[in-house]
Amino acid sequence: MKKFLLLALAAGLAFPVAGFAEVKVGTVDMNRAFKEYNKTKDAEKKINEARDAAKKEFDDRADGYKKALEELNKLQLQLDAPALSADAKTQKGKERDEKVANIKNMERELKDFQTTRERQLQEQMKRMLEGLVKEITDIVVERVKTNGMDFVFDKSGTSLSGVNFIIYSKDSVDFTGDVITALNKKASSEKPAATPGAATSPAAATTPAKAPAKP
Repeated sequence: MKKFLLLALAAGLAFPVAGFAEVKVGTVDMNRAFKEYNKTKDAEKKINEARDAAKKEFDDRADGYKKALEELNKLQLQLDAPALSADAKTQKGKERDEKVANIKNMERELKDFQTTRERQLQEQMKRMLEGLVKEITDIVVERVKTNGMDFVFDKSGTSLSGVNFIIYSKDSVDFTGDVITALNKKASSEKPAATPGAATSPAAATTPAKAPAKP
């Protein structure tokens, strides 16, 4: 009886191990996939261009504000001149008040512009990031279904304490390279095809290409 119980216990322990061995697990380094995805570089370029454009517009507005301050200071010096007549002082006093009001408006506009542009850039970046993550995740899910995987873990994921969720995994279960290849292949196929002979045509090499219309 005792021998029978030991055999039963051994069999019970063996079944879960055998069941677990049938589970197919894969890993993906989402950070690597994100960085090596060609569209990520395009998104970063667009964000940088938008940020540079916003900075230039802000600097132009700031230059106008500085010039207005300089004009106000010059006008104040004229008002402080002892030889200035009472009528002239009254007239310049009105001009000064108008400039002060205008400068206050410019200060408010500068602040609103900075706040609005920053929010717009953050929203644009968020939309781009969400779109890229979705595209990467879709490819991962396709690979999961094709290869019949049961679980897939993100190798780059960390806990709140900063410790990696995956302490160790075999290289053979990692399919990050396949995901990156599929992503960039899909991205290349989405780009408009080049005109045949454009690369070898001397005219094409010397004539600037016409920029595509912006949406």
